[in-house]
Amino acid sequence: MTFDEDLDLRPLEEGSWKGRIEGRWWTPRGPLGGFVMALILRALEKAVADADRQARSLTVQFLRPPAEGAVTVKPLIERAGRGLTNASARLEQDGRVIALGLATFAGPREGPELTESPMPEVEPPGEREQPRRELPGAEAPNFVELLSTQPRFGSEPFSRAANALTGGWIGLREPREVDAAALCVLADAWYPAPWPRLAGLAPAPTVEMSVYFRAPLPQPDALLLGRFRSAQVRDGYFDEDGELWMPDGTLVAQSRQLAILFGASV
Repeated sequence: MTFDEDLDLRPLEEGSWKGRIEGRWWTPRGPLGGFVMALILRALEKAVADADRQARSLTVQFLRPPAEGAVTVKPLIERAGRGLTNASARLEQDGRVIALGLATFAGPREGPELTESPMPEVEPPGEREQPRRELPGAEAPNFVELLSTQPRFGSEPFSRAANALTGGWIGLREPREVDAAALCVLADAWYPAPWPRLAGLAPAPTVEMSVYFRAPLPQPDALLLGRFRSAQVRDGYFDEDGELWMPDGTLVAQSRQLAILFGASV
């Protein structure tokens, strides 16, 4: 199956959509949160139905991990103004709410272009096809097979490193334009930033995640440079901030999430 086939939605009554979560997107604790976000985003795009208004932000709260199988997405336009559309969505499975989403859609506005986050200078990406990247002392999750990842930042996971930093070149293994749905996945697909500081595997399910889309979409097919950092781990939770750049240095997405660390030790 392709990424777009995995995101396929079929209309139901009253503006709802039926989708499916496949096992190939699995992590140690349910499906990849970024894929769940992409599924919600696809339904929101259908509800907005305006090619001139692209997604600018998406925030999702994850209430419980879904099982593999059918899900229902219920998008709702909260307000459609002259320049901005605000929308919400509920992802449900077997009558239970799995995730809640809030999004903004808008066209471009006149204004200056300023940046305080230039793309770091790193070794260029190699060939897209890469061998499966194993985790020390742990089996890599299913979704890793769908990606190409080439490390450029940080230390090996579970190496008790000094910094909570990860990242490198990343992209879907299949050739495909970079759109908002792909960015949701890629913003969440690298192993968590605190893992290099730990002594062993600690599953890290997401509580809440936001993705900000910072360039016109779609962009041409390419591996993106991703950098992900965590400022603090405390009370069993951690934050993670991410940035994704096109190879030409265009910042296409920023992300921020709050997640849990189960059984972490240093």
